[in-house]
Amino acid sequence: MKTPSSRGWLVLTGALWLGGIGFGLVTLARYSLTPGDAQAMVERWPEGTRLTRQAGRPVLVMLAHPKCPCTRASVAELETLMAHAGGRVDAFVLFLRPEGLEDGWEQGELWRAAARIPGVTVLKDPGGVEAKRFGATTSGHVVLYGAEGHLRFSGGLTVARGHAGDSPGRMALERVLREGGAGGDTPVYGCSLEDPPASATR
Repeated sequence: MKTPSSRGWLVLTGALWLGGIGFGLVTLARYSLTPGDAQAMVERWPEGTRLTRQAGRPVLVMLAHPKCPCTRASVAELETLMAHAGGRVDAFVLFLRPEGLEDGWEQGELWRAAARIPGVTVLKDPGGVEAKRFGATTSGHVVLYGAEGHLRFSGGLTVARGHAGDSPGRMALERVLREGGAGGDTPVYGCSLEDPPASATR
């Protein structure tokens, strides 16, 4: 038979347990909805980049960390975008390889997923040189340059970290490719390219 004292401890334990779950859920939600650092705007196609741009064609570039779990959703949204684009844009995905790591380290699951997307060229970015040229600091950052070489869009393709589905970024890009004009900028949800998760160098 439970005494009033033991019942009180059960109630207290249950309250603490529920409180811990609630705190964890709030923390997780806050993390998933917190974008990466604001990216720098590079208004014209950067000089010195090794990417080739065909005259008269818009170019999309995604800068990514190959070990960022959030970027799976960004790559999935890029696949949807390219399917809707109907061949109207050339696209590159550049995967960071931090200095000191062996060649091929970046060619994992995300690399293979991006390489399967029709119309996308996947390249390595040793030392993040290209990411710096395009002003990217967060994995999943996408820039679109128009046929004349001016920036038309800068931002992310998801509404939260690791969350695939309709987003303002993807819809803005689709509108720009369909109608022209500028698509503005949106937050980028992903890991930092400069300070990746602890598992990112494994």
